[in-house]
Amino acid sequence: MSGRLRLALVGAGRMGRTHLHALRDHPGVVLTDVVEPVTATHADLAHHGLRVHATLEDLFASRRVDAVLVATPTGTHGDLVRAAVDAGLPVLCEKPAGLTSSDVTHLGRYAHERGVPVQVAYWRRFVPGLVELRDRVEAGDLGEVHLVSCAQWDGAPPSAAFRATSGGIFVDMGVHELDQARWLTGAEIAVVSASAAAGVSDPDVHGDVDSAHATLRLSTGALAAVSLGRYNPGGDVVEASVRGTRGVVHVPVVTPGDGDVPFHRALRAQAQAFADLVGTGTGAGARVSDAAAALAAAEAASAHAGLPSGEPARV
Repeated sequence: MSGRLRLALVGAGRMGRTHLHALRDHPGVVLTDVVEPVTATHADLAHHGLRVHATLEDLFASRRVDAVLVATPTGTHGDLVRAAVDAGLPVLCEKPAGLTSSDVTHLGRYAHERGVPVQVAYWRRFVPGLVELRDRVEAGDLGEVHLVSCAQWDGAPPSAAFRATSGGIFVDMGVHELDQARWLTGAEIAVVSASAAAGVSDPDVHGDVDSAHATLRLSTGALAAVSLGRYNPGGDVVEASVRGTRGVVHVPVVTPGDGDVPFHRALRAQAQAFADLVGTGTGAGARVSDAAAALAAAEAASAHAGLPSGEPARV
């Protein structure tokens, strides 16, 4: 591959539009095409200089891209990734890459057997403060790690329709924090316990809750705490901290006054890591095995809290 990676976006919904904005004028990646079945959006997408396709088959027939970014609803990830892999196109797939850890494990095996690289979009791995914290943990600067705390509280919840098909709060939101716990410490999640709020404030939502908490025991013996909530009236909050025998570090990843700036910066760095993976075979992003591990922990947390996961709930 020479020059910038030519990337096709599959799905121009909320997350797809976020990627479109974040990757504008990226030095290593250029979004050239978009696959979007909603024809009412095609004129607007074309206005932004994108070649628009109604189906993946139309995109593949054009043979003018180097890789694919999947940003569609979770339940569609597996089929779309397989189709891109069959076409020989590397894939950057939005998290969680599937609704169950079993599905994601099979997906990773499918891509590996065909020799096509797949990266999963766990963007926290590209936040400078978290990268520095991970490096300090690995170097032993904080001593023996006793507790990792990760929290994500959204300013407002997504729609009831989205929540019905997202797999629930641990699969939808919690996989980010579960992946962080593994990535920050280099440890595996050994034991999971969890509890959830008694109900939801939206009467149209079934099979999901507004807040939940998980406690993990890691393979090193350290503990991790994951706090999740769909209502934080001041705005979105994402934060992480590590407590060790030699120090404590707290990283405010997203605060209400930040807007989308930290998110977009991380998405740009993530896209560059994907371009590196496509070009050299190595990159800093999460692999499918990481996504499967995060989902397995989310499934365990959902089960312990008495919540459904994996199969879509009903609105």
